[in-house]
Amino acid sequence: MTATPGAQERPNSSRFVDKTVVLTGAASGIGRASAVLFAGEGAKVVGLDIDADGLAQTGNTIAAGGGEFTALTVDITSRDACHAAIAEAAKMYGSVDVLANIAGIARSEHIVDVTEEQWRLMFGVNVDGMFWLSQAAIPHLLESSGNIVNIASNAGLMGQAYTVNYCATKGAVINLTKAMAMEFVKTSLRINAVAPGGTDTSLVANFAIPPDVDFELMGRYTSARGFSQPEDLANVIAFVASDDARAIHGAIVSADNGITSG
Repeated sequence: MTATPGAQERPNSSRFVDKTVVLTGAASGIGRASAVLFAGEGAKVVGLDIDADGLAQTGNTIAAGGGEFTALTVDITSRDACHAAIAEAAKMYGSVDVLANIAGIARSEHIVDVTEEQWRLMFGVNVDGMFWLSQAAIPHLLESSGNIVNIASNAGLMGQAYTVNYCATKGAVINLTKAMAMEFVKTSLRINAVAPGGTDTSLVANFAIPPDVDFELMGRYTSARGFSQPEDLANVIAFVASDDARAIHGAIVSADNGITSG
């Protein structure tokens, strides 16, 4: 039997038994794969997304495997909604042990065509939600000696033509992660980021590129190794969130198939 790419066999693990994991983007892609993995390793998973139907599908998958999943339909661009979601998770399970900020949006356009609405929505989802959720979760994470895993991107580590808006948000995620890590370096709280490259998700499948771009400029932002699968990134996220990575703090862990290696 041939294994699905990215869905590698794993030994049974209990790294997250009795842990509460709150993660965003749980309705699809890397978020769904991460929710399934965390639940499979014993976590009580609280999944946030604006896509209620997608959350239901994730919940069905986790339930079929005997895991525990609570879906919260949340617009993470709202500070109040983010704080309420963390409060609800803490009330339900008594603690928050991991916050995985996975949700994100991407688009491609010429700089001169970016509208104010597009600019602000990109920051709202990719940066604002990450900050508001972290702000709300940190008091709980300090109590539980927990950790935050943010999703950055290779686009935050290098300039990329035609994705200036997206690159700006992911660059912000990288320095947000480092700054938060420094503020809490004398505590037990760990804060890190994972920086994927191209991953086979709906975000990539629906990524529209203007017809008149210079593809020679864009070619260097893809890996000769091709796309990762969502499960590949879920494995990295879970490792960084686990006690196996207790020495990792303030790090940007690249998982981009070599795009930023040289």
